[in-house]
Amino acid sequence: MNQYETVFILTPVLSDVQMKEAVEKFKSFLQEEGSEIINEESWGLKKLAYPIQKKSTGFYQLIEFKANPTTIDKLEINFRRDERVIRFLTFRMDKYAVEYAEKRRSLRSIPKENKNNHHGTTE
Repeated sequence: MNQYETVFILTPVLSDVQMKEAVEKFKSFLQEEGSEIINEESWGLKKLAYPIQKKSTGFYQLIEFKANPTTIDKLEINFRRDERVIRFLTFRMDKYAVEYAEKRRSLRSIPKENKNNHHGTTE
């Protein structure tokens, strides 16, 4: 099994419930195919670099997972068939990308008060 990361953009006209349903659809598809979901992030509504299907914003989602290479083709077919998805990108992570993703996840899990603690300053 290889480790993959997929980022997909959902159309901005979806409600919160519809957006979560779309994400759950793709997560459950991956699990049905025997994939292991490692990380999932919702980056929220972001401005697109250029209009896609006359939309200037979209809901960004990231899923990091381990899967067989044949699963990727099936996943991308599902992305193409789902009208809620306006763009997607899936790539196989090499060992450096895996290490970077692990570091990024560990930094995100540090509480904010620890990150904002400036040493040597008095208030």
